[in-house]
Amino acid sequence: MNVMSDEATPLDGVVAGARAGDEVAFTRLIAAYHPDMLRVAFVITGDADVASDAAQLAWQTAWRKLGSLREPDRIRSWLVAIAANEARQLARHQRRRGVVEIAVPPEPPGDPAAGITRLDLVNALARLKPEDRELIAMRYVLGLDSFEIAAARRKSASGTRARIARVLAELRKELDRD
Repeated sequence: MNVMSDEATPLDGVVAGARAGDEVAFTRLIAAYHPDMLRVAFVITGDADVASDAAQLAWQTAWRKLGSLREPDRIRSWLVAIAANEARQLARHQRRRGVVEIAVPPEPPGDPAAGITRLDLVNALARLKPEDRELIAMRYVLGLDSFEIAAARRKSASGTRARIARVLAELRKELDRD
């Protein structure tokens, strides 16, 4: 069974232990879900250091609020939503600063056009609102379906699907312009 899904997992007992204040159980949750939280935070912020900060802040929030988690079987989407919220807050703070560092990924060997396409996508994603980058990250980086994303964001599944469709259309438009 996939440890990273929100379905019943071997981590169910770990979630219960962490909710009861067991630090070892909480450490196991960190080991299981930290990479997902980092990936989503990175897509939202576009900066590895800021994403790492967002994930750390998310774990602090999760530790404090784990007892209030209503659906322990949805631990993954709950944690990712916390990380996404922290990333959005940090991204808003970053926009207020005047200097923006642009990291250009190394060009892959072989076809030089492949690097340009990836850079165009990175630039198009960077022009999206942090909330829209969060949707794209949850859907395509983590592979969550619209029901899981909707539950994590406290929205309707149909509204989530519609918003993802609009964001994808916006991305396509941006990429066609580039």
